[in-house]
Amino acid sequence: MATSPVNQSRLFNASCFALITTAFSFSIRAGILPQLGTEFGLTATQLGFINSMFFFGFPISMIIGGLVYHSVGPRIIMMVAFVAHTLGILLTIYSGGYTGLLISTFFIGFGNGCTEAACNPMIADMYVGEKMNKMLSRFHMWFPGGIVLGSLISKFMTDSGYGWQSQIWIIMIPTLIYVFLYFGQAFPKPQVEGATSLAKNFKAMGTFLYIFIFCCMAFTAISEFGPQQWVGLIMSKSGASPMLILALVTGLMAIGRFFAGPIIHRLDQTGVLLGSAVFATIGIYLFSTQTGTSAYIAAVFFAIGVCYFWPTMIGFVAERIPLSGALGMSIVGGVGMFSTAIFQPIIGGWIDAERVEKSALGLSGDELELAAGQATLLRMTSFPIILIVAFTFLYIYIRNRKAAAR
Repeated sequence: MATSPVNQSRLFNASCFALITTAFSFSIRAGILPQLGTEFGLTATQLGFINSMFFFGFPISMIIGGLVYHSVGPRIIMMVAFVAHTLGILLTIYSGGYTGLLISTFFIGFGNGCTEAACNPMIADMYVGEKMNKMLSRFHMWFPGGIVLGSLISKFMTDSGYGWQSQIWIIMIPTLIYVFLYFGQAFPKPQVEGATSLAKNFKAMGTFLYIFIFCCMAFTAISEFGPQQWVGLIMSKSGASPMLILALVTGLMAIGRFFAGPIIHRLDQTGVLLGSAVFATIGIYLFSTQTGTSAYIAAVFFAIGVCYFWPTMIGFVAERIPLSGALGMSIVGGVGMFSTAIFQPIIGGWIDAERVEKSALGLSGDELELAAGQATLLRMTSFPIILIVAFTFLYIYIRNRKAAAR
């Protein structure tokens, strides 16, 4: 029996809508947090635990999805994603309180992790070389792009008096679109012989290059998500608009990822990663020193720095360590999310310590919050500075390996 041809365009578009679902769940749920806190009488700590369930569910499903990708296939993983997203949305709307919100947020995070676990290796199997890097970047474009769209939808609906339940229903729209586009489609087979063997996956993941990228991913993820989580609050004390900073950063990230193909082709993945670390360092440093309209210049540098980190790291694993397979890509993505979750309370501790120090110097109110926040951002430059050293080494290592292979 002849197998059906793979409709690459339809599968890719379905993957993009699945990632838009992830982005909407990030931005819309963040937008309704104040309403949830008011309606259910939740403390900031409880809201924090609700958010942490999102980051907890995400890496768990990514790792499980990576382990079973070649045995059950992307079709089944995306069916699980659809069920998890639908359950998460419905349970959020009908949660009734704190416990229900914890469970519903976990399901949404689990569904988002399934999306990453299925779509990254599927796109890597549909395209090769420069085209693969370009399409992975265009796929990941829809995370910042979806955040911009979701944030604007949430703000419009909140300003128009729509309740948080109506906003959560919006997440169901891209969810239904992606399941429709995936329905009845043939899925691609692995391009690299041996990539379906877990034994060969683990062997490849034990190599120096994979372990090195694994460690770097912890720092690229926190370099991106760490400042993003805190910079809006900090910059709001400086006279800049947090919403404009968010829109500028995520908008530029989306544009940068759309045009990533020729940039990666010209600079190579290692050159892009090194340049990204430099721009990220400059951006975070400027955030730590600038106020008012100058903060928007910092946002531009920061966006250029972090926009290529995630897709290029995943693409590097797919191209340079292909035998690690879907599991290798999922583990690298998972460590990025774990790193984000682990470093958040550490960053919070930095802010608390800086508040005490700045308060002892006589600062108070917004002046205290800005000074403590900017001092913490200055500490955060240590993440991309470590990456500058690491990616300089990686650039030289890969260049020498290419020279030796000639």
